[in-house]
Amino acid sequence: MTVQQILKLKGDGTVITVPSSATLSQAAEVLSSRRIGAVVVSDDGQRPLGILSERDIVRELGRRGVGCMTDPVTRIMTSKLVSCTRADRATDVMQKMTDGRFRHMPVMDGAIMVAFISIGDVVKARLAELAMEKDALEGMIKGF
Repeated sequence: MTVQQILKLKGDGTVITVPSSATLSQAAEVLSSRRIGAVVVSDDGQRPLGILSERDIVRELGRRGVGCMTDPVTRIMTSKLVSCTRADRATDVMQKMTDGRFRHMPVMDGAIMVAFISIGDVVKARLAELAMEKDALEGMIKGF
């Protein structure tokens, strides 16, 4: 299964972004209202500057307290991005996420971000693929 197939299963390809001028408080509001775990930091909605996750915010809150919430997202975002393309295999994406200990990844077409996937998207697609394989094998065994 490829990232492109995962994106087809996922449906809505809207990538939620915040500008680099956003504060942690503003980003937290976006995460909360959209019920998502991470947001892409991008000034044009196409070129990612970084990723900010709910974990990043909680970690900073634990370290510095609520005073950090007025800081710009650029202060704590992850700026060394690991990305994938639509042609990448789901198993390779899962491995990158596992090795890097992160749960969200931009899908790139050259320098342009075309989607954003989570480990949940990848696992859900992989489970669907395994269920289809199981059904096919059962059909072969039972003679369907």
